[in-house]
Formats: sequence, C-alpha cells, structure tokens
Amino acid sequence: MQYQGSCQCGQVAFDVEGEIEGGMACNCSMCGRRASLLWFVPREKLVMRTPESAMATYKFNKHVIEHHFCPTCGIHTFGEANDPKTGHAVAAVNLRVIEGLDLSTIPVQTYDGKAL
Repeated sequence: MQYQGSCQCGQVAFDVEGEIEGGMACNCSMCGRRASLLWFVPREKLVMRTPESAMATYKFNKHVIEHHFCPTCGIHTFGEANDPKTGHAVAAVNLRVIEGLDLSTIPVQTYDGKAL
C-alpha cells in the first residue's frame, strides 16, 4: 500500500509504502509528550515530497534517532535511525500524520521506553 503523510501545514510531506500491521506507543520522555503512534518501515520506503531542508530535526539522549518535525506547525512526522539489530536504516512514521487512516482499526503495542 502507498500512503501520504504530512504535517498540519503541509511544509513537511512524504509518501511511504508498506503494510500497516500495527503501531507502537512508546512512553519515553519524547514520545509520551508528543503522543506519536509509530509504524516502522525501511527508510528507503519513505520518499519526501517536500525538500528535506523544510523539516527540523531534534536528537536527545544517545543522539542516535533523528526526530523530524515541521518548524512552522511543530508536528512530528517521522524519525529515522539505524536498526540496532540489523544496522539497516529505518523510519518511524507517526501514523497520526497519514492521510485518511482510521486509527481505530490499527492494533497498538506499548513499549516501555522509560525503562531504557
């Protein structure tokens, strides 16, 4: 399946391909505050429709995850890092920014990021 995602104002927009089998709700100090629902895909499956320079990036803690957001409206669109198990680049897409997606149909798994 092909999906489109964007921030609220549209300054950061992307296409992403894959099957959404579920989302992850993390309770770390970042995710718990922004209430993201994350879907992990290989990074090459996410293609920007707007210039990458249009988004801002924040790193914290171990500085291994790039958390991307819109500097205008503040919406977190996705993060990216290398999978610690495989070393492959992955994107953690915020399912809340995917157009037309009914989140009530997505199974959610919780992750205890506070424990790390």
